[in-house]
Amino acid sequence: MFREGLMTDERILVTGGGTGLGREMAEGFLKLGATVYICGRRQNKLDETAAELMAEHAHDSGGKVVAHACDIRDADAIHAMVDSIWADGGALTGVVNNAAGNFISRTEDLSVNGFNAIADIVMRGTFYVTLDIGKRLIAEGKSASFLSILTTWVWSGSAFVVPSAMSKTAINAMTQSLATEWGRYGLRFNAIAPGLFPTKGMSSRLNPGSGGDNSKNDLNPMGRAGEMHELANLAVFLMGTGAEYVNGQTIAIDGAGYQANGGTFYPQLQALGDAEWDMMRQMIKGTNDKDKADRAT
Repeated sequence: MFREGLMTDERILVTGGGTGLGREMAEGFLKLGATVYICGRRQNKLDETAAELMAEHAHDSGGKVVAHACDIRDADAIHAMVDSIWADGGALTGVVNNAAGNFISRTEDLSVNGFNAIADIVMRGTFYVTLDIGKRLIAEGKSASFLSILTTWVWSGSAFVVPSAMSKTAINAMTQSLATEWGRYGLRFNAIAPGLFPTKGMSSRLNPGSGGDNSKNDLNPMGRAGEMHELANLAVFLMGTGAEYVNGQTIAIDGAGYQANGGTFYPQLQALGDAEWDMMRQMIKGTNDKDKADRAT
């Protein structure tokens, strides 16, 4: 879809770049020649992803992938990571705010800690990254593109994922606000609102115990989930050359799911009772415990 070498001069940070959608976008940029920095909380997983992507694509594209362990809930950790990136070749030309967290829950079952587990990553972490990098770019007079991965809930809200809906709506507001405030500095801000793009992390926390074929989506007008290359192609378009006048936009890529059914969890989950919710809580807890153990190794 894109010419070879399109992103040869691009230097892009992808938060949450070791797995899922972040990995797919990082691969899309690398294939077109970009230098891609991926960050997340698990250095071992980031190193594994970087090695795999480099082995598969670097010899063809001339790009590279560099892994940085960083908890974006910690503004000081972000500052140190960005110092390292700047020292490795200068200013970034792009940032993809992809790192996120989510789980389904009745709102009456949430704790303050449960809310903050999502808000600290999605809302605060995204802003910390954007602010640190944006201030540097403004000071140096460099242009860049910022892209945030949201959901269609930013337009409608969604039952059973209130912390995520609130936090991503805040980032949608940030996208529009900074597009107008910082446009004069040559900084662009856009967002993508994906529909169902199945990943392991998504399925284990938003559809625990499903065990089904996640490529199907009977509620969608197109009858399927999104394919990863489709999302990566949209990200490349928004981050690459040729789209410089696209600013302040949130673009859905969901097969018209939002128009058909609002893209929310309400139809599937409204009728569940206490026993079903308790079972899903235990499944999600098991996933979280495994992730904590993996980060400790």
